[in-house]
Amino acid sequence: MKLIIEFKEFISRGNVVDMAVGVIIGGAFTGIVNSLVNDLFMPVLGLLTGGVNFSALCVQIGPGEEDVLRYGGFLAAVVNFLLIALVLFLLVKTFNRFRRKKEAPAPTAKTCPYCHTEIPLAATRCPHCTSHLGENA
Repeated sequence: MKLIIEFKEFISRGNVVDMAVGVIIGGAFTGIVNSLVNDLFMPVLGLLTGGVNFSALCVQIGPGEEDVLRYGGFLAAVVNFLLIALVLFLLVKTFNRFRRKKEAPAPTAKTCPYCHTEIPLAATRCPHCTSHLGENA
Protein backbone atom coordinates (compact mmCIF):
# COMPACT_ATOMS: atom_id res chain seq x y z
CA MET A 1 0.00 0.00 0.00
CA LYS A 2 2.84 2.39 0.86
CA LEU A 3 4.47 1.63 -2.50
CA ILE A 4 1.29 2.65 -4.34
CA ILE A 5 1.10 5.93 -2.40
CA GLU A 6 4.77 6.71 -3.11
CA PHE A 7 4.28 5.86 -6.79
CA LYS A 8 1.21 8.13 -6.96
CA GLU A 9 3.21 11.01 -5.42
CA PHE A 10 6.09 10.40 -7.82
CA ILE A 11 3.96 10.25 -10.95
CA SER A 12 1.89 13.32 -10.02
CA ARG A 13 4.92 15.62 -9.59
CA GLY A 14 4.99 18.41 -12.12
CA ASN A 15 8.49 17.71 -13.38
CA VAL A 16 7.67 14.07 -14.21
CA VAL A 17 4.63 15.11 -16.21
CA ASP A 18 6.66 17.83 -17.97
CA MET A 19 9.35 15.29 -18.82
CA ALA A 20 6.77 12.87 -20.22
CA VAL A 21 5.25 15.59 -22.38
CA GLY A 22 8.75 16.54 -23.58
CA VAL A 23 9.53 12.95 -24.56
CA ILE A 24 6.25 12.59 -26.45
CA ILE A 25 6.71 15.88 -28.29
CA GLY A 26 10.33 14.94 -28.98
CA GLY A 27 9.17 11.69 -30.57
CA ALA A 28 6.74 13.53 -32.81
CA PHE A 29 9.37 16.14 -33.65
CA THR A 30 11.80 13.36 -34.64
CA GLY A 31 9.46 12.35 -37.44
CA ILE A 32 9.33 15.92 -38.74
CA VAL A 33 13.12 16.32 -38.65
CA ASN A 34 13.72 12.92 -40.28
CA SER A 35 11.28 13.79 -43.06
CA LEU A 36 12.94 17.16 -43.57
CA VAL A 37 16.37 15.54 -43.84
CA ASN A 38 15.39 12.47 -45.89
CA ASP A 39 12.82 14.09 -48.18
CA LEU A 40 14.35 17.53 -48.73
CA PHE A 41 18.05 17.65 -47.88
CA MET A 42 19.26 14.18 -48.91
CA PRO A 43 17.95 14.50 -52.53
CA VAL A 44 19.73 17.86 -52.83
CA LEU A 45 22.90 16.29 -51.41
CA GLY A 46 22.53 13.47 -53.95
CA LEU A 47 22.39 16.01 -56.75
CA LEU A 48 25.45 17.82 -55.43
CA THR A 49 27.48 14.58 -55.21
CA GLY A 50 26.47 13.39 -58.67
CA GLY A 51 23.94 10.81 -57.48
CA VAL A 52 26.40 8.82 -55.34
CA ASN A 53 24.63 6.22 -53.22
CA PHE A 54 26.68 6.28 -50.02
CA SER A 55 25.16 3.09 -48.62
CA ALA A 56 26.49 1.03 -51.56
CA LEU A 57 30.16 1.98 -51.02
CA CYS A 58 32.28 -0.95 -49.83
CA VAL A 59 35.74 -2.55 -50.00
CA GLN A 60 36.39 -6.26 -50.51
CA ILE A 61 38.76 -7.38 -47.71
CA GLY A 62 38.73 -11.12 -48.30
CA PRO A 63 37.90 -13.83 -50.81
CA GLY A 64 34.36 -14.46 -49.58
CA GLU A 65 31.19 -12.56 -50.32
CA GLU A 66 30.84 -11.74 -46.63
CA ASP A 67 34.37 -10.33 -46.39
CA VAL A 68 33.28 -6.84 -47.32
CA LEU A 69 33.88 -3.66 -45.37
CA ARG A 70 30.71 -1.65 -45.92
CA TYR A 71 31.88 1.86 -45.03
CA GLY A 72 29.21 3.51 -47.18
CA GLY A 73 26.45 2.79 -44.66
CA PHE A 74 28.57 4.39 -41.96
CA LEU A 75 29.22 7.45 -44.14
CA ALA A 76 25.50 7.74 -44.89
CA ALA A 77 24.72 7.57 -41.15
CA VAL A 78 27.33 10.26 -40.39
CA VAL A 79 25.99 12.54 -43.15
CA ASN A 80 22.42 11.91 -41.93
CA PHE A 81 23.46 12.74 -38.34
CA LEU A 82 25.21 15.95 -39.41
CA LEU A 83 22.21 17.04 -41.48
CA ILE A 84 19.81 16.30 -38.61
CA ALA A 85 22.06 18.22 -36.20
CA LEU A 86 22.20 21.17 -38.61
CA VAL A 87 18.43 21.20 -39.11
CA LEU A 88 17.81 21.00 -35.35
CA PHE A 89 20.30 23.81 -34.75
CA LEU A 90 18.58 26.03 -37.30
CA LEU A 91 15.10 25.22 -35.96
CA VAL A 92 16.10 25.87 -32.34
CA LYS A 93 17.87 29.08 -33.33
CA THR A 94 14.75 30.28 -35.18
CA PHE A 95 12.49 29.23 -32.31
CA ASN A 96 14.68 31.06 -29.78
CA ARG A 97 14.62 34.23 -31.89
CA PHE A 98 10.81 34.28 -31.61
CA ARG A 99 10.90 33.43 -27.90
CA ARG A 100 13.37 36.13 -26.86
CA LYS A 101 11.96 38.34 -24.22
CA LYS A 102 11.86 42.03 -24.85
CA GLU A 103 14.12 44.18 -22.72
CA ALA A 104 12.58 45.27 -19.45
CA PRO A 105 11.38 48.87 -19.55
CA ALA A 106 13.50 51.45 -17.76
CA PRO A 107 12.43 51.89 -14.14
CA THR A 108 10.19 54.87 -13.44
CA ALA A 109 10.24 54.60 -9.66
CA LYS A 110 12.65 53.96 -6.80
CA THR A 111 12.22 52.85 -3.21
CA CYS A 112 12.72 55.20 -0.28
CA PRO A 113 15.61 53.78 1.81
CA TYR A 114 13.90 54.90 5.03
CA CYS A 115 10.23 53.89 4.74
CA HIS A 116 10.49 51.60 1.66
CA THR A 117 7.69 53.39 -0.18
CA GLU A 118 7.81 53.49 -3.98
CA ILE A 119 8.45 57.05 -5.19
CA PRO A 120 9.21 58.71 -8.58
CA LEU A 121 12.82 58.58 -9.76
CA ALA A 122 13.16 62.37 -9.81
CA ALA A 123 11.98 62.81 -6.20
CA THR A 124 14.48 64.31 -3.76
CA ARG A 125 12.21 64.02 -0.76
CA CYS A 126 9.89 61.12 0.15
CA PRO A 127 6.22 62.20 0.14
CA HIS A 128 5.40 59.56 2.75
CA CYS A 129 8.04 60.01 5.45
CA THR A 130 9.42 63.40 4.22
CA SER A 131 13.02 62.13 4.41
CA HIS A 132 15.59 63.97 2.29
CA LEU A 133 16.80 61.45 -0.31
CA GLY A 134 19.81 63.25 -1.77
CA GLU A 135 21.56 62.13 -4.97
CA ASN A 136 22.20 58.43 -4.15
CA ALA A 137 18.72 57.22 -3.24
